[in-house]
Amino acid sequence: MTQTAPDLTLDELRDALAPIIPRHAAFDGWGAASLDAAGAELGLPPGRAALAFPGGAIDMIDAWFAHIDRAMAEAPTGDELAAMKIRERITALVTRRLELIDPDREALRRALAILAMPSNVARAARLSWRAADAMWRACGDKATDFSHYSKRMTLAGVYAATLLAFIDDESEGFADTRAFLARRIDQVMRFEKLKAQIKPDKDRLFSPARFFGRLRYPAT
Repeated sequence: MTQTAPDLTLDELRDALAPIIPRHAAFDGWGAASLDAAGAELGLPPGRAALAFPGGAIDMIDAWFAHIDRAMAEAPTGDELAAMKIRERITALVTRRLELIDPDREALRRALAILAMPSNVARAARLSWRAADAMWRACGDKATDFSHYSKRMTLAGVYAATLLAFIDDESEGFADTRAFLARRIDQVMRFEKLKAQIKPDKDRLFSPARFFGRLRYPAT
C-alpha cells in the first residue's frame, strides 16, 4: 500500500519536505509560511509540516543540506569518481552540490544569513563538517588518523568560501565560481605537497628516553 503524506512518519515527512521548502523560502524566508506552503504541496493540513521541524528555520536548513548530501552522492557514480585524481573528485563533488543548489540560490542566501547568527554558529559548523565528511566519504577516503580531521576541516573551509562566491555569481554557468574553486583547491594541493616535502629531523624531535638518559648520564 502506498503511503500518503499525512501517513508518513516525522522522519519521512522531513525528508519529503526538505527539497520543497527552499522553493518557498526564496520568497517567504525560512519560516512558517514557507513550511505551510511546502506542506500544502504534499497535501498536508496547516501546521502538520511544522511537527517535523521543532527547531524551526535551522532544522529546515539542516534537512535541506542533508538532502543535498544524499543527492550529491548519487552522481557522479563511484566508478566515475574512482577513475579521477583526488583533486578532480573533490572538484566534481563540490560542483555537483552547486548544481543542486543553483535553482534555490536565493534560499541559500537566506539560509547562510541565518547560519551566521551567533546562536547558530555551532550548528553551522556541524553542517559544514557534515558536508565535507560526505564529500570525502564519496571520494572513498578511509583515513582514521589525524588526516581524517584535517582533510575535513580544510575542505569545509574551501566549500564555505566557495558558497559565498557562488551566491553573488552572475556569470554563465557560474563560471566565476568554478574558477574560484579551482584556485582554492590548487592552493590546498600546493600546500599539502609542500608539507609532504618537509621531513622532520628525527634528532630534533623530543624523545623521552633520550631526555631521561641525558639526565642520568649528563654529557661531559
